[in-house]
Amino acid sequence: MEKKTAPEPVRDQARDHLLTPQNCVLALIDFQPEQYGTVTSTTRERIDLNVVALCRLATKFGVPVVLSTVGVDMGVNQGTSQVIKDELPGVREIDRSGVNAWEDADFRAAIEGTGRRKVVIAGLWTEVCLTFPTLDMLAEGYGVYPVADAVAAGAQPVTAISFGSELMRNWAREDSDKLREVMRWYFPRKQELDADGK
Repeated sequence: MEKKTAPEPVRDQARDHLLTPQNCVLALIDFQPEQYGTVTSTTRERIDLNVVALCRLATKFGVPVVLSTVGVDMGVNQGTSQVIKDELPGVREIDRSGVNAWEDADFRAAIEGTGRRKVVIAGLWTEVCLTFPTLDMLAEGYGVYPVADAVAAGAQPVTAISFGSELMRNWAREDSDKLREVMRWYFPRKQELDADGK
């Protein structure tokens, strides 16, 4: 039997049903210091490890990257974690006021501008950063690939904070303090419960 040492033929990279460097875009959403402070299901270091791996793979394979933040222009949050930005020279951050990245015209235009219909997506909070744009993109016929080890794992698609976020929808709205007030109570309490092993 002949040894197999040559690569298999390359399929059509643009039309392949699997991910290829020519048919997908990487979207990274809200990997910001303020958001990291609320994560208890894994460590910041582990999330950074996997997001940096994504960045390096995208860069090496020439996959376009869309990087988004929330609340930076409003002065309430800092930008993307520096360790991630360092891996993406030349990639500009798209800041939003809204919770759902897909509802932001600039984010949406950046994805659409790639002409690619497969979106590899990582968002720091599974139940918000990841879920809302994923559901919207699926509804519009995109193939969406959440990266499970580059998000805060363990959250359900619907949670108390997810519910509040969907009701509020945009940090720039007049009633956004309603969610902020609940979050100011919720996250310290959640951390207490986690510390107590409850």
